Amino acid sequence: MSTIELRGTAIDQLSVAGVLRRNGAETVLSSIATSGRFLRMAVRAVELGALDALHLRFRVGETLTQAWFLLKVTVVPSVLMAIPFGVIVSAQVGNIVSQLGADSMIGAAGGLGVVKQGAPMATALLLGGAGAAAIAADLGARTIREEVDAMRVMGVDPIRHLVVPRVVAMLLVAPMLNALILAVGIASGYLVAVTTLDVTPGSYWESFGAFTTVTDVWVSLVKSMIFGMLVVLVACQRGLEAKGGPRGVADGVNAAVVLSVAAVVVLNTAITQVVTMFFPARLG
Repeated sequence: MSTIELRGTAIDQLSVAGVLRRNGAETVLSSIATSGRFLRMAVRAVELGALDALHLRFRVGETLTQAWFLLKVTVVPSVLMAIPFGVIVSAQVGNIVSQLGADSMIGAAGGLGVVKQGAPMATALLLGGAGAAAIAADLGARTIREEVDAMRVMGVDPIRHLVVPRVVAMLLVAPMLNALILAVGIASGYLVAVTTLDVTPGSYWESFGAFTTVTDVWVSLVKSMIFGMLVVLVACQRGLEAKGGPRGVADGVNAAVVLSVAAVVVLNTAITQVVTMFFPARLG
């Protein structure tokens, strides 16, 4: 019995190892293939968008419709996210710097927190949540209803008619949301600093301007556009590749949200390092 049990255990271990190796290899190959399709779709979308703009064939109506839809689902959450963010930054940093006798530096903390990181990341998370889910669900439903296949049969490029308008709409909406979060976050932080932390308005704005430059604002806006484009491309790919009925659409929506948020976090780390290298924080 002991010999049989040992052999059975060895076989089980070998089978488990084989399954892990096989599934691991399949996962890696599938990820590489998905990345390749993503890059191909991204390049194709940029190419078609540029050609349509040059030949004045751009679908303005569809683009504005998608932009308005994205604004409707993200504006209110943006304000609700920006207010507590500005309040928390001012309150927490204010408690620390007040113990060091540097109350006037609360404005600088607001600039560093909201402008450089908070606004673009909040924009990306909102677009990656509400925006990516809506886009993936819409395109996924079209895919399982075979509308996308019908477009291809009729010679209509789905990327040109479905992806490009959503990409351009996202590029329009992302900086708008970023600017809104900047304004609301900074204003709420200012009110907290002046009303509860006894910081004078002059010292707040002086330290804010000393650490936050126009370049920081432009970098924040550009980052939000880059994040928005990444989010919309991930959502479009997940939607267009949905299969398996309603369950496939739900899986595509879930994958779009998770992948877009994870990709944004990684990309933000890389962009922050590059920006810090070329535009280090300094006074004046």
